[in-house]
Amino acid sequence: MDEQQIYAGLAKTFEDVFDDDSISVSPELSAKDVDGWDSLTHIRLMLSVERAFKIKFTTSEIGNLKNVGDLVALIKQRC
Repeated sequence: MDEQQIYAGLAKTFEDVFDDDSISVSPELSAKDVDGWDSLTHIRLMLSVERAFKIKFTTSEIGNLKNVGDLVALIKQRC
């Protein structure tokens, strides 16, 4: 799976979780950039990403993520 496919999948997932199609999913995007991205939404987002890409993350992997670019690299590593 290439980065373009991953970003497309993440865009759909972000739209579903945040109910907002205006979010531009980019490598620099982080929780501070999205209204409503709190700890509970973060859990929902990670579960949705796992479901969408059919992978599982460890708690430490999720804790080490700083932005969407880190998430994409982790997904790419797993797929």
